[in-house]
Amino acid sequence: MPSARLQRSLRATFLGLAANVALTIAKFLAGIFGHSQALIADAVESLADIFSSIIVWRGLVVAETPADDDHPYGHGKAEPMAAAAVSVMLLLAAGWIAFNALHALNEPREAPSPWTLIVLIIVIVVKETLFRFVLHESATVESSAVQTDAWHHRSDAITSSAAFLGISISLIGGKGYEAADNWAAVAAAAVIAWNGWRLLLPAVNELMDRSPDRELVEQIRNVARTIPGVGGVEKCFVRKMGYQFFVDMHLEVNPQMTVESSHRIGHEVKNKVRAEIPSVRDVLIHIEPLKPTTKLTP
Repeated sequence: MPSARLQRSLRATFLGLAANVALTIAKFLAGIFGHSQALIADAVESLADIFSSIIVWRGLVVAETPADDDHPYGHGKAEPMAAAAVSVMLLLAAGWIAFNALHALNEPREAPSPWTLIVLIIVIVVKETLFRFVLHESATVESSAVQTDAWHHRSDAITSSAAFLGISISLIGGKGYEAADNWAAVAAAAVIAWNGWRLLLPAVNELMDRSPDRELVEQIRNVARTIPGVGGVEKCFVRKMGYQFFVDMHLEVNPQMTVESSHRIGHEVKNKVRAEIPSVRDVLIHIEPLKPTTKLTP
């Protein structure tokens, strides 16, 4: 499973990387020779995409590295770290684009060339197609890093759409409307910043071991309660590591039960939870004496 997951993740990442290299070169050249600030800003966003794809690639490879003495829980945190790094790059790219576009508002400039619109149409189609493919792959492999990379493609499609709109207004309006190209770049920067912030929060939450959805925790509790001899589940803490989950659970059993019997029950709970919920990598069981008045806590 890990090798197949890694293969699919890398396929999506490398496809995006190759497309970003080609599109970045095309947009830079079109922006410079076509006199479009929005298109140059769009090229900068694509350049950030290249570095983000490289970061995601390395994050995926490191995340699949087996556990060792220094990392007994594995290296799954490399994925949200990569996702956070890519999100920060989106925020920085948005700031750079907005600053340059606003700075150039009062400078004399030529209107963009009409042929730049053809370049942007091609870019929008390619990027939206990449977004849908990579997002589907991210859902299949359950990777926050690949999901962030997918939204990077959508951000690029949005900035290209904004550039298309700005250049169109500039060409249709004629003299005095050249600044529409700059304002399109500012609008694109705002969208990029929003996506960067929206994608940063889940990555940070995963790095901070935020508990997953309540439904998963309740599902784990219910599976544990089906094992004969389990009087209750006092505590159940779940944390995410890459695409897998690690569970810490306190089980209540008859205080008169032998150590051997309680040990057997603990293993039965662990095995059944892992069997019924494949995304659970490991379950650490702590045995507690059953107290009838014990109040169950999350």
